[in-house]
Order: sequence, then structure tokens, then C-alpha cells
Amino acid sequence: MAKIVVVLGGNAILANDASDTAQKKAVKATVKALINFVENGDQLIITHGNGPQVGNLLLQQQAADSDQNPAMALDTCGAMTQGSIGYWFQNAMQEELALRKIDKSVVAMVTQTIVAADDPAFHHPTKPIGPFYEEAALKGLQEKHPDWQMMEDAGRGYRRVVPSPQPVEIKEYPAIKKVIEAGIIPIISGGGGIPVVKSGDQLIGTEAVIDKDFSAAKIAELVEADQLIILTSVGGVFYRFGKPDQEEIFDVTAKEIQKHIDADEFAKGSMMPKVKAAVQFVKKTGNPAVIGTLDDVRQIITGDKGTVIHQ
Repeated sequence: MAKIVVVLGGNAILANDASDTAQKKAVKATVKALINFVENGDQLIITHGNGPQVGNLLLQQQAADSDQNPAMALDTCGAMTQGSIGYWFQNAMQEELALRKIDKSVVAMVTQTIVAADDPAFHHPTKPIGPFYEEAALKGLQEKHPDWQMMEDAGRGYRRVVPSPQPVEIKEYPAIKKVIEAGIIPIISGGGGIPVVKSGDQLIGTEAVIDKDFSAAKIAELVEADQLIILTSVGGVFYRFGKPDQEEIFDVTAKEIQKHIDADEFAKGSMMPKVKAAVQFVKKTGNPAVIGTLDDVRQIITGDKGTVIHQ
């Protein structure tokens, strides 16, 4: 039985609208693909993004923000989406297991990711979050939130940007290992986990966003996973993506693909963190990582689809 950490992008559970009903429906469709790992006899460990969902929550927080009902901090919003998305997955997976007469338990766990207080990312916020604002609104925002940093984003207006530090440790990983040893399917580290900084015996939530792929690679390393699978919207890794001579890569060593990372050939906001996380896992463990699409799960299991990165 192989231990497999599967990473889902926030868009894998994104529906045409942001309603609770629509997103639950999207999760059910995703679960029908993931159940193939269970039927293959693998120990499945699920982690997921939360970008669209936390963005919607921040919009709701902003709309209701007042002195009597202040908006929640970003770490709390991350925890809230971990809970809601974890519940959707837990519920849908339990239903699908029952339909297929598979006797297995599922549990969603609120997960804290420890980051270093001196991580350079805290001095260079780069991760856009929340709503877009017009330039005219910036002065009022700075007066209300003097600690916010704003940046123009994609020609659509200004957004708040926050740090994206590297994960150092997953606080709950010993408990996660015990869940896995019991044969239970855990849903963990949603949105990269809640970013916390150590201060003595305390873990203090911080205004940051951790990349889910790096967090998943750290989890896969800590639980000694046999494979890390990153599911995205494209079928695998391409060199020169989007150009007439683009080339899909099916089998590559970590050393070879590192050359293309160093040459800055992948899109920073999408494929670059996935490739970096996959290489990190391979180098740390010696085990393979796969980047592919949710639609190809059956073929990924048989080794016929996706990009395999290995030693």
C-alpha cells in the first residue's frame, strides 16, 4: 500500500458561483476522481488550496466590517475556510465510500504551519488577497489599515498584498501520522495551513499566506509519503508553455528540471511553485512526484499520464 499525498488547487473545488450548494457539488465531482486512489489500495492524504474561497470570505468580511462587527484577521479566515472546505470533502468522501461499500473513515483536521519569524518574505509581501480597489479608495484604506501594503494587480485595480513565507514545520504532523497509521483518510493543511510563528511556548497566527504546494511537500516529507501528486488545471509540465514549440515533459529527473527552474522558465504564479515543491520532495525523500490534472487520475495511477519527476 502506497502513501500518497494529493494536492488540489482551490480551482479544483471552484464552482460557477460562490454559493455553498454549488461548491459542495464541485467537491463531490472531485471526490469521484480521488476515490480511485482508495480503490487502488493506496493510503490517501488530501490537501487543498483555498484561494477563491478565502477571497470570497474576505469580500464578505469587508462588506460587514464595522466597529461593532470587525473583520476577522487573515489567519482566522484561513482557519474558517479550512473548516468549511474540510467539511465538504469529509462529507462527500464519506458518502462516496458508502456508495462503493468501502469501510474507511475520513477526518478533516485544522492544521497550523509554522513559519520563521525572520523569513525574508515578511519584508517583501507578494501575495495578492481580497477584493480589488480603485485608486481613489487607497487613501481611506491606508488611514483605516496603516499596516496594509497595496499593489496594482493585473490592470484590474489595487489589492492588498501579504507575505508568503516558507513552511518550516507542520505542527500537527505527529497526529496526522497516527491518523494515517490507523488507515483513516485525512484532509489537512487547507490553503497551505494556518501560518503561525513560534514565540516561546505560543504559536501566534500571522497575516500571511503559505503556498499550498510547498506545504504539501513538507507534509509528504514528514509523513514519509511514497509519492506526492500535484493536481492542476493542465495535463503536466511544459517547457516553453503557450508557445508554438511548447514541449510536454512526461519523465524528468529533479536535476534536469532544476536547470529550467534556475532559468526562470515557468510561470511564477502557477507552475513554478508546483515544480519547485515537487523537486523539493524528490530531493528530500528520493521518492517521485507527479504533476497532472484531476481528469487524468486513473491514468496517473497507471503511470500513463502526468509529468513524473524523480531522482
